[in-house]
Amino acid sequence: MRRRELVLLLGGALTAAYTVRAQQKAVPVIGYLGGGSPGGGAAFRQGLIEVGYVEGQNLAIEYRWAEGHYDRLPALAADLVRRKVDMIAAGGMPLALAAKSATSTIPIVFIVGTDPVELGLVASLARPGGNLTGIAIMATELMPKRLELLSELVPQAGVIALLVNQNNASAEPQMRDVQEAARAKRVQLPILKAGNENEIDAAFATLVQLQAGALVVGTDPFFYSRREQLVALASRHAIPAIYEFRDFAADGGLISYGPSFAAVNRQAGIYAGKILKGAKPADLPVQQPTTFELVVNLKTAKALGLTLPPSILARADEVIE
Repeated sequence: MRRRELVLLLGGALTAAYTVRAQQKAVPVIGYLGGGSPGGGAAFRQGLIEVGYVEGQNLAIEYRWAEGHYDRLPALAADLVRRKVDMIAAGGMPLALAAKSATSTIPIVFIVGTDPVELGLVASLARPGGNLTGIAIMATELMPKRLELLSELVPQAGVIALLVNQNNASAEPQMRDVQEAARAKRVQLPILKAGNENEIDAAFATLVQLQAGALVVGTDPFFYSRREQLVALASRHAIPAIYEFRDFAADGGLISYGPSFAAVNRQAGIYAGKILKGAKPADLPVQQPTTFELVVNLKTAKALGLTLPPSILARADEVIE
């Protein structure tokens, strides 16, 4: 082979290799910050698919799971920033705050359970104004309603406990709002705290000692990831409990009231896709759910010896039998 032909051949090979690398780099990368355990994100990925992004084809997702250890979040968020992801998805208030502290330039799509303006995440719901936008599901604001529903379902309960994750900053407003509702209902409200699996077990042991007649489970990403444990313990100790999402009732929980977890995460995925296509978070209004699901598990009610009041059955969006 002549020297000139060899140079051209090598040059062509290098150009082809560079092109492949450039194409590989062109695939956008989302940093997914999760508060619970690995395995979530299906509804989020569905939202991305609707906008034209499929993980493993034209999109990569870097997952980081706190597994309930919220003290790890700053390091996890900083790691995603170092890896220069194209955007960050953060499902929960502690996660959104950690992501915001880690970067002021990388777009962030959040899901939070309280007012993101009060949290300092956005300037306003209509015009977020910075590098963050997402969905505010009003989880904290719905906590008093959950106490009312539980009191209606178990009217004889003079003691209704509240379980919160003390590692979540939203625990404080949850406790405040539910305490006010408990005073109005004239029921005692002992507060139990759990930030890991062992503390959840201990909280239920305390619940029995307190002779609580029912339990309100606070809103928290870690609690959602441990829903099977929570539902199993409520069943074992015969404690009527109310939860945030339908998934708890589907897994055997007594009753749930809140927005659709799947719909909220799907919307976050759609927003993430829009941002990858060039939309700016500052211009995407913060979304809020317009419908809330009341779901009751008839089988669980029967196991607890409860008769569902007609008032609850009439309002239920779904009765699981």
